[in-house]
Amino acid sequence: MMTDQNTYLSQEKFDELSAELEHLKTVRRREIAEQLEYARSLGDLSENAEYEEARNLQAATEDRIRTVEVELSRARIIEHAKGSTVSLGSQVVIQKIGEKEEHTYEIVGSAEANMQEKKISHLSPLGSALMGKKKGDAFTFETPKGAQKYKIVAVK
Repeated sequence: MMTDQNTYLSQEKFDELSAELEHLKTVRRREIAEQLEYARSLGDLSENAEYEEARNLQAATEDRIRTVEVELSRARIIEHAKGSTVSLGSQVVIQKIGEKEEHTYEIVGSAEANMQEKKISHLSPLGSALMGKKKGDAFTFETPKGAQKYKIVAVK
C-alpha cells in the first residue's frame, strides 16, 4: 500500500497547528522548565512525584512538538478551485437515489476529517467516490450495508 506523504490541510487548520506549535515551543516549554526547577528544589528526585510528573509532561510536549512539525512540513494547503468538479475543499450536496433527503459534505484531507462536522476525507470510500465528479453525476460506493447509489445535487 502506498501512502501519501503529503497532508492536505485547509489554511485555517494550518494556521491553527502553526499557532499550537508556537505556543508549545515558547509558553509550554517555559512552564515545564519552571515546574522542573520547582520539583528539583524539593530535594530527593528518586521519590519526587512532582519531578516525575514534570518529566512526563516534558516528554509528551516534546513528542507533540515533533508530531506537529512533521505534519506542518508535509502540509499542502487546499487551494479550492471554485468549479463544477469535486476536489479537495469542495462542498458537495448528494442525494441517495430514490430518496428526497439531501446531505452536504466538505471534502478535506484526512487530518481534518470529522463526521460530526460533515467533513469527509478525500481518501474515504465516499470521498474518493466523489472526487472528480460533477453536478448531476450518479455514483456508487461501498458501505457496510453494500453498494449505495447516489447522485450529486450540487458542488460548491
